[in-house]
Amino acid sequence: MDELRGKYIEAIAEAADEAALEELRLAAVGKKGEVSLKMRELGKMSPEERQVAGPALNALKDEINTALTARKVALADAALDERLKTEWLDVTLPSRPRRQGTIHPVSQVTEEVTAIFADMGFAVAEGPQIETDWYNFDALNIPGHHPARAEMDTFYMARGEGDNRPPHVLRTHTSPVQIRSMEAGGAPTRIICPGRVYRADYDQTHTPMFHQVEGLAIDRDISMANLKWVLEEFFTAYFGTNVKTRFRASHFPFTEPSAEVDIQCSFEGGTVKVGEGDDWLEVLGSGMVHPDVLRAGKIDPDEWQGFAFGMGIDRIAMLKYGIPDLRAFFESDLRWLRHYGFAALDVPTLHAGVSR
Repeated sequence: MDELRGKYIEAIAEAADEAALEELRLAAVGKKGEVSLKMRELGKMSPEERQVAGPALNALKDEINTALTARKVALADAALDERLKTEWLDVTLPSRPRRQGTIHPVSQVTEEVTAIFADMGFAVAEGPQIETDWYNFDALNIPGHHPARAEMDTFYMARGEGDNRPPHVLRTHTSPVQIRSMEAGGAPTRIICPGRVYRADYDQTHTPMFHQVEGLAIDRDISMANLKWVLEEFFTAYFGTNVKTRFRASHFPFTEPSAEVDIQCSFEGGTVKVGEGDDWLEVLGSGMVHPDVLRAGKIDPDEWQGFAFGMGIDRIAMLKYGIPDLRAFFESDLRWLRHYGFAALDVPTLHAGVSR
């Protein structure tokens, strides 16, 4: 035993690399190693001899394994020391820049829009995305035969047998928030209602879920002139240039008179440029709030009047950043964001302003 111990402990201490250590391990405690072969001989010994030889062989095996592990660690430490002597690292150098996440373009534009209208005194109002048929249609003077109320255009919530509650829909616009706001706060009021809306449509410029922002202002002396000023101020701030508007007579059940609003633009090489040129692009609907809508909101139309407007957040984002396909908002990745100018560190907030 002493001869084996001295032989292998000394050889392990002098091993130059891990390959030499592995050879020693196999020679000593491998399946055919000297110590392993000695342990196989225990079966041929008498009980008295096994009682002495067994513990001694196990102790020798453990000692050799311990020496092997210690030498392996020592060799690794020595290799690391040699490597560090040949390498140089300046820990005072700044680290490489790392791209961080950014908010989604729709969220960014929503914050831009909210900040601009906040400067004009508009508060933000919110409401449920699952609405009653009454808030989504009836209160907004939309008659029962209107095409928007058909199942091919609107998502209706399923009803179980015997469920006689009024119909519920995924809201098709954020106008129900205006009704709820009028009911809760009365007049005068100035609010915008941003949020998700849903319609059964899907193509290059329509998606089943999209985002709208609607505005409402009610007071005793409000006119279409106030509406025009608010919208022109908004477009100028949002697009960063003077933007002319054009109002065209139209019809919406919830406003009277009603107007489609166009903004000045040019079309060059398939690109729309807002605020220049001789062309016009329709961007929103607007008008004076219909008396029936005021009554639905528990406001007396003989005492109060107001204007309302609504536009798609996704669409004005497409216009500002030159994005050609509305569906890209929901199928995008970071490369797409950077391509359209949404750098990774651009994280605008209502408090810090908007950067690009």
